Formats: sequence, C-alpha cells, structure tokens
Amino acid sequence: MGLAGGGAQAEYILTHEGLLVEIPENLDFVQAAGVPEVFMTAHDALFTQAGLQMGERLLVHAAGSGVGTAAIQLAHATGATTYGTSRTPAKLEQAKPLGLDVGLSDKNFAAEVKRLTNGAGVHVVLDFIGAPYLEQNLEALTSWGRIVFLSTMGGTQANINIGMLMGKRISMRGVTLRTRTLEEKLGVTRRFATSVLPLLASGKVKPIIEQVYPLEEIGKAHTAMGENRNFGKLVLRVD
Repeated sequence: MGLAGGGAQAEYILTHEGLLVEIPENLDFVQAAGVPEVFMTAHDALFTQAGLQMGERLLVHAAGSGVGTAAIQLAHATGATTYGTSRTPAKLEQAKPLGLDVGLSDKNFAAEVKRLTNGAGVHVVLDFIGAPYLEQNLEALTSWGRIVFLSTMGGTQANINIGMLMGKRISMRGVTLRTRTLEEKLGVTRRFATSVLPLLASGKVKPIIEQVYPLEEIGKAHTAMGENRNFGKLVLRVD
C-alpha cells in the first residue's frame, strides 16, 4: 500500500517503490486501501508540520472525515486531548470510541474551546474548512499555537487579525501531499512506516471504512461523498 498522486481509481497504477510499505498481516486489501492517504496525511500534519506533543490539546475540524478519523486516533495514541467539530453531530458520537474527547458544534467552537479549557485554548488546529473558520481558529489557539490547513472546503479568501497572530505568536502552515517532490513524499512514507505501521499492526489505530463499492459503481461513491454521508473512508474494490 502507498501514496498515489491521483489516478488511483483504476485497475493498475504505477508508483515509485519507495512510496510503498508492506501491509500489516491484520489488515486485508480493503482495509489497506483506506490507510495510506489519510494516515500519512494526518501523521505528517500533526507531527512533522505542527509538532504535536504528548499532553497538548488538538482541535480537528471535519472530525468524521477520513483524515479526521485518522488524526483523532493518532493524537489519542500520543496522549493528546482531542476536540472535534462536524456539520453532522452524529459523526462526533461515532468518533468518540476512536479517541475524540470532546465533540463541538461547528458554529461557536472557539467560545466552547475557551470555556472547556478555562481560557487556555488548544495548541494545534487541523483545518479542512479554510476561510470561514480562520477567525475562530485564531481565537481558539493558545500562545505559540499552530494551525495546519489541509483543505479549503469553505473558501480561500479571508481577513486575518495580524495583531492576534503576533500577540499569540501563532504559526500557520498550508500543506498538501500531491504537490511535493518525490524526495519529500519518500520522507513522509519513511516516517509513516516508522511511527504508524506498528500502531496499525497492533490494532491501536485502524482505518475507518464506511462502505465498499465495486469499481463499476464509482458514481454512487462520489455521490455519497458529495452529500457528506460517509464517516471515514469510501473504498472502491476491483474484482
């Protein structure tokens, strides 16, 4: 299993051998298909980019997404306290057995974070929404907090309070895997193999698969994803 920079919805694909890792014995091919993109993305964002540490507090937006469910599990395994938001409250309940400590409304999450942490805030925000959440993200962060942007589902243009950014010494970083060089992707894969594969092999973390579709029903899978029905991953099976 490994990273694929697009074009993976096919019977055969070509990739670099250094981007592949051995599938743990406790995972089948369907489960393995739900691993690399989300766990490599989450691990890189949390630990390489944001430097999440044991005992810190993490806020994950889109907690029911594939990357969101992976991030919650990895942060929980590291000893971080996890907060999450979702447009669908039921997904927050589904995420709690994975290690989500607190589920929040996606409307006024900054105020809730400050209340629950006695004004301290969170150390890291993992954001998929972008512009609409930026102001609240800054408010929710503690001093020396870090934001990692993985997607901009809500938009890319936003006004920013530079004074708050400076006053709290906040770091902001935008991240994608697809645009990285081969050398960078090889590094992501090596770090994943060292830190995450053992957790998968032991069952401490696992891929969350909502539904498996035969390749011939790819349209149904895209419809389900577009309607935000899935919790975790949708997987295409090639028979």
